Amino acid sequence: MAVSKAADIEAIRGLVAAREVAVAHSDDEAAIGAFSRDVVVYDLQPPLAFAGAAARDTEALRAWLGTWRAPGPRVEFHESRLLVDGDLGIAYGFSRLRGDKIGEGAVELWFRTTLVFARAGDGWMIAHEHNSVPMEMDGSGLAAVHLKP
Repeated sequence: MAVSKAADIEAIRGLVAAREVAVAHSDDEAAIGAFSRDVVVYDLQPPLAFAGAAARDTEALRAWLGTWRAPGPRVEFHESRLLVDGDLGIAYGFSRLRGDKIGEGAVELWFRTTLVFARAGDGWMIAHEHNSVPMEMDGSGLAAVHLKP
């Protein structure tokens, strides 16, 4: 039975929303559970890429979540566009990270996010995630973390 494009869009948005809730509640297992087994992630921190098991490392996520005061960080994806065709979905927009970082205080960072979704069995999974911040072009090599949409 074919699923409507509207149902696919709703399912993908539900996956993203559930992941946001998981991160906000420091639920590393649920947050990682949105990733496909062979996911490739280009994230803000080094290295350039995480793939498969390295991208699904709950211990690393748990350690990062532990650097935030309760209830944990909020990472909200503000979708600009979501495209679905068959078993492939692509969403892009800006993400907002905010919370109270232990030893640093209040943090707010906007960054670019692209998510690629693949239909897997009976649902959608994140097959690729790319997060980035622009770089200052003044020769400093610094990330432009002050920008907001």
